[in-house]
Amino acid sequence: MSAQWLQLGGSLIAILLLAGIAKWLGLGRDVRIANVAEAKALAAAAVAGFQASDVALDRAGLGALLRDDAGRFMILRRHGARFVGRLLDDHSHCRLDREFLNVATSEYFARPVILHLGQDARIWASRLRDLRT
Repeated sequence: MSAQWLQLGGSLIAILLLAGIAKWLGLGRDVRIANVAEAKALAAAAVAGFQASDVALDRAGLGALLRDDAGRFMILRRHGARFVGRLLDDHSHCRLDREFLNVATSEYFARPVILHLGQDARIWASRLRDLRT
């Protein structure tokens, strides 16, 4: 009987230890882009030399669409507890759906990103059409 209690106590301690490690690492938290400055910093960290001049934030902070002075576009999207940035090329696709912009990169395994941009969705869809020319 005492061996079962030791096993139960050891299991509980291990579970609490793993939960503490997960909390310390920031796993499972709800990450969002808070403002334009944070989006610009994330873009600069994702691609060296990318200095965003124009930014469209998703209303919920789950992603962003950015453009630099050279005319390059970048999409920021959540990947677990972090954000990743990808430059868009002429093989990228976008679809406008009222206030939402659905952006797909040319990467095979990357999921499309749906951004709620409000009235700005039309403007950004128009800008992204220029990638194909």
